[in-house]
Amino acid sequence: MNNASINWFKYSSPATFYPLAGRLIPWFMAIAVILIGIGLYLSFFVAPTDYKQGEGYRIIFVHVPAAWMSMFIYLIMAFWAVMGLVFNTRLSAMMSQALAPTGAMFTFLALWTGAFWGKPMWGTWWVWDARLTSELILFFLYIGFIALQGAIDDTRRGDRAGAILLLVGVVNIPIIYFSVKWWNTLHQGASISVTQGSSMASIMLNTMLIMALGFWAYTIAVALSRARSIILEREMDSQWVRELQEIRQ
Repeated sequence: MNNASINWFKYSSPATFYPLAGRLIPWFMAIAVILIGIGLYLSFFVAPTDYKQGEGYRIIFVHVPAAWMSMFIYLIMAFWAVMGLVFNTRLSAMMSQALAPTGAMFTFLALWTGAFWGKPMWGTWWVWDARLTSELILFFLYIGFIALQGAIDDTRRGDRAGAILLLVGVVNIPIIYFSVKWWNTLHQGASISVTQGSSMASIMLNTMLIMALGFWAYTIAVALSRARSIILEREMDSQWVRELQEIRQ
């Protein structure tokens, strides 16, 4: 039992996580390039034209996976926040910090592509719809988290403040997801349901899932790369970092 516990927490140390992340980054980046390339090809050249929305609907193959990622990444950050507060692990806060810019990027991408989809469908770039407004709040939460950590000089205090913000803001995720059910909104309902399946053609659904997996692989690769930089910055006074720098020189 003790050995299993040691193995389980082995990579919770920045010193052991750093080389592991370095080995994983090329694999996940290669997977991301392949999946996103396949997804874009299917989106533009294989998926059929929608009989209602025409060719303009193809933007959903980027919009929907980006919206999924904007919510999933925030939940993962909230998970790391809990781990950091409960176990007081340094790596947890580093992972939240590493994920935040990518989460903000996907949220912005979801809002931007949604505006391009909404203009021909609704006749306007933006409406204060419940789904759109709550997604915009999510973007502000990401920006607020990044700004908060950057504004506090004490790293540990900044980590705790950021973790509290993440946990308070997590209530916005179910609001985003269920907004089209709770309120009468312009935003269309979900085309994919766990209980009712999908109303989309199989090629459309498969293309969307491939893009989502590609975005996941990209997120992991970029977050691991950013985490390595954060580790070096925060652990610069550690013996293992000094030894690593000596080896590189």
